[in-house]
Amino acid sequence: MSIETVRKYLQPFHLDNRIQEFSVSSATVELAAQALDCEPGRIAKSLAFLVNETPVLIVAAGDAKIDNSKYKAAFGCKAKMLTPEQTLELIGHAVGGVCPFAVKEGVKIYLDASLKRFTTVFPACGSSNSAIELSLSELEICSHYTDWVNVCKNWV
Repeated sequence: MSIETVRKYLQPFHLDNRIQEFSVSSATVELAAQALDCEPGRIAKSLAFLVNETPVLIVAAGDAKIDNSKYKAAFGCKAKMLTPEQTLELIGHAVGGVCPFAVKEGVKIYLDASLKRFTTVFPACGSSNSAIELSLSELEICSHYTDWVNVCKNWV
């Protein structure tokens, strides 16, 4: 999928006109924070996993890391990130532009508690040079999230 797919996906929410495209890469937390001139924690990174054969995205603060014990307690299995090839195939976005919008059917989206300390966050929009600033309630609505989880560390 692409930024155009995400743009169409966000149209019904009247958010498509808020997508920002950069002349530089925003494919990593550090690059996105530089492009947006914000602290890395406000970058809402989308991490792709497989949970009992179900593709899962965990949207977490850019400065947070997965805590294996919290992850196992929440999902009942060891954290197993998808490869870049699996991410494209199962989620529908290439690494560097993975976001919780316009994903393939069957993908479950979880929002991590590490995001809750911010008023707004910046998820990618399907390309390695895009982002959108959203409030947490906007993120909840347009991501069609399953639940909030607390599976990260190093952000408190």
